[in-house]
Amino acid sequence: MADQKTSEQEHKDQEAQAQEPGQQDAPEQKGNDSSNGVDIPVEDLTLEQALDRLQQAEAAAAGHQADILRLHADMQNVRRRAEQDVEKAHKYGQEKLVSDLLPVLDNLERALQAAEGDENEKLGALRQGVELTLKSFLDCLKKFNVDVIDPNGEPFNPQYHQAMGMQESATAEPDTVIAVMQKGYSLHGRVLRPAMVMVSRAPTEGVDVKA
Repeated sequence: MADQKTSEQEHKDQEAQAQEPGQQDAPEQKGNDSSNGVDIPVEDLTLEQALDRLQQAEAAAAGHQADILRLHADMQNVRRRAEQDVEKAHKYGQEKLVSDLLPVLDNLERALQAAEGDENEKLGALRQGVELTLKSFLDCLKKFNVDVIDPNGEPFNPQYHQAMGMQESATAEPDTVIAVMQKGYSLHGRVLRPAMVMVSRAPTEGVDVKA
């Protein structure tokens, strides 16, 4: 009989031990909050938890706002660069074509120089035709903002002129273009070819000095 009571007591002790882990877990689950990854209903938040949650939300909103402003600035820069590229394409798209046509203008001018002073009637008519052709050519290029750089008598400007030499001059100011050996051309202000010029210098005992 005593052995039966002892066996029943041991059985009850085992059942009590089996129930203890579940009873110990309940308080831990009840104590979890948002800091442990469990969302607490708004009505159950303490003041400290509500303020903490508000601070986190404000920080996240500020970060998103900064990202939006940065993205907007990047888009503005991309749009501005695209507009500049399109503008340059419109302005200078024909640069290669015009550059290839410059030797044609040079040859027409050389033909006029070769025929200058000749009284032959047929040659005079030919010279007149070349002059008209050259004028029409230049007028056409002018419509596309191609300008001639012919700086005879102007101060030397290395951005638009290429000095081929220097020559003493008693009449011209130093660093003045006194002769143009080949005209230059520009497209929308951008130099396609600088003018080849001779530049004056003050008289000295020496002679011409190559640049």
